[in-house]
Amino acid sequence: MRIGLASMKFVNGDIDFNLSEIEAAINKVKNECDMLVFGEAFLQGFDSLSWNYQIDKQIALSQNSFYMEYLKSLSKTNKIDLIIPYIELDNDSIYSSAAVIIDGKISYNYRRISTGWKEILKTDTHYKEGDKVLEFVYKNQIFELALCGDLWDHTSTFQTDAIVIWPVYVDATKEEWDSGLLEEYVNKANEVSNKVLMVNSLTDNGAIGGSLVIRNGHLDNTPILEKNAIQII
Repeated sequence: MRIGLASMKFVNGDIDFNLSEIEAAINKVKNECDMLVFGEAFLQGFDSLSWNYQIDKQIALSQNSFYMEYLKSLSKTNKIDLIIPYIELDNDSIYSSAAVIIDGKISYNYRRISTGWKEILKTDTHYKEGDKVLEFVYKNQIFELALCGDLWDHTSTFQTDAIVIWPVYVDATKEEWDSGLLEEYVNKANEVSNKVLMVNSLTDNGAIGGSLVIRNGHLDNTPILEKNAIQII
């Protein structure tokens, strides 16, 4: 089993561009890995919401929306499974979620349980969190899925013997990573599992992206990649 951690660029509010990045990643590695994982809220961009529900309900996507159906088709056609973090619309509720697309179907849909994805003082009851940790079996291996602040705010809840897949969005410079932030993320991952796969995105406003493989509290790889890159493990 081979998993690709896709540290790609997103543009806030530009789903078509972000989708093109997903397609580019698929085309690059479709014969080299079984599943591709993208960073937190990648499909719409982490800062795509306005916190005005009447606007944001047009930005959030349902599981059967055109874009999600297109992603399912991409998965099936290219025979590559996907984990796509996105802003989800379910009836009149908005979540920070991640769709696990296997064999062209959304086999699992995780909703972030921590609140750090939203501006609490600006949001109303339409903006919600999930209440369940997701563990799933993929190719005979147990995985757990967490989004960014989940491991910080609910560390004990996410402690597991499974491999943790951790899409994040961390808007940090290389200097900030080097001055202690990287160590903080490695230590936090080690509190949860003996193997954590973290992937971050790139943006034009300073986030340098990167992916981490953290095993028994130590890095297995070069931690920060300052360009679009896919690490296959």
